[in-house]
Amino acid sequence: MADARARVPDLAVIDHDPTADAAFLEKIADDCDRWTPLVALDGADGLVLDITGCAHLFGGEPDMRARLLAHLKAHDVGAIAVVAGTPDAARALARAGAGGIVPPGGEAAAVAGLPVARLDVDAEIVTGLSRAGLRTIGDLAARPPTPLAARFGMELLTRLARTLGREDVRIVPRRPLPAAIAERRFPEPIARAEDIEATLGLLADDLALMLEARGAGGRAFEASFFRADGAVRRLTVETARPSRDSRALRRLYRERLDALADPVDPGFGFDLVRLAVLRAEPLTPAQVSLDGRAVEEEEVAALIDRLAVRLGRARVLRFLERDTHDPERASVLVPAADPRVPRLASPHPPARAPALARPLTLFEPPQPVEALAEVPDGPPLRFRWRRVVHEVARAEGPERIAPEWWRDARPDGTPTRDYYRVENREGRRFWLFRAGLYERAGEGWHAGGWRERAGQASVGQASVATGWTEAPRWFLHGLFP
Repeated sequence: MADARARVPDLAVIDHDPTADAAFLEKIADDCDRWTPLVALDGADGLVLDITGCAHLFGGEPDMRARLLAHLKAHDVGAIAVVAGTPDAARALARAGAGGIVPPGGEAAAVAGLPVARLDVDAEIVTGLSRAGLRTIGDLAARPPTPLAARFGMELLTRLARTLGREDVRIVPRRPLPAAIAERRFPEPIARAEDIEATLGLLADDLALMLEARGAGGRAFEASFFRADGAVRRLTVETARPSRDSRALRRLYRERLDALADPVDPGFGFDLVRLAVLRAEPLTPAQVSLDGRAVEEEEVAALIDRLAVRLGRARVLRFLERDTHDPERASVLVPAADPRVPRLASPHPPARAPALARPLTLFEPPQPVEALAEVPDGPPLRFRWRRVVHEVARAEGPERIAPEWWRDARPDGTPTRDYYRVENREGRRFWLFRAGLYERAGEGWHAGGWRERAGQASVGQASVATGWTEAPRWFLHGLFP
């Protein structure tokens, strides 16, 4: 640095910040989405744009290249742009500082004078080629491929073919290609909220026609706002089911804009507004049923979409029934707008005894109670809960639920539960269970199940003493309305 400052006294010096450089390149890549949706990063300082089918929208390749460079220069970004038939040829020419447009089929002549280092191969291969007298891509192209492959590997031949334009490979865009895109460009940037909302409405109408022609509906939509200064803001909304209703999409984006803590700042205005379908699914017209259930489902889906947009997708949940007899695992919360069903869920309701209905609300964890039964393994006659004694007038059960053998045991170690639905004399109904079983240890039984008779140690809650084992505990798991 001292030598550099001695040569250039007014040299500007700043610290190298790779993270900031990468973020700046990402910002430029976001802005380049205005030219084509297929943009890929190329190293730490380059971008590759696939403009196939896009150049005619900007007056052809020369005009598009000139407008792109002028746009970047207006934002103090210096760039070298090359239009070629393959990404490798364009990359090699741009990194060599040779900007311009390569005519179709002229890639081999354009890159012939470039050094072999522009093939982006390992440094050892470049050194070996230089020692062999092959210093340019033209020298390498004139050699027979078989000796080159035998000495330097097939990677060199592949890079050479792509750079010469003999083999093409598609780029991997940094953002997935949308299923459908509608956009509006403005000669003068717009900044009013009314104009932005009206533009989104027109784009939603255009997307609805595209999706209807394909027999599809959108599940995820993204609105992109390109500011005149190069900044890009994106807003995404998702729907609970495939939709191509433009009016519903307008309402969702109105809710999304109103719910933003940081409103969309137009700055000097937006010169491009784009609405894209990120994910689409088949959608066929549905006939309204005679009982009106289809209309109710559509209204519920619309409500879910509005709540998810306003509160966040992760905060709007629904219960999904799982195929298990364990009441603590009988349901799971999933996002209401998520169409995917968890693997543990079953599309068919589990088979349970219809006479033993379960309460909708359960205590977590179950609350301990003191219960007295007429026989050890029978229903309770009375129980005390929260210092109040309840006399049982009616009882139904038991519904015996054992742990699922393919899962780990419960944290409390209880192997089996007997559930009872009881009603006290005042008409209140409770859902009680007894954790563990009463058995006679002297006859070969214990609180956790059968065991051999003679001389074994205690298991679970069993006792080696004669007579009844230690009493299992009672719990209140839920209340019936």
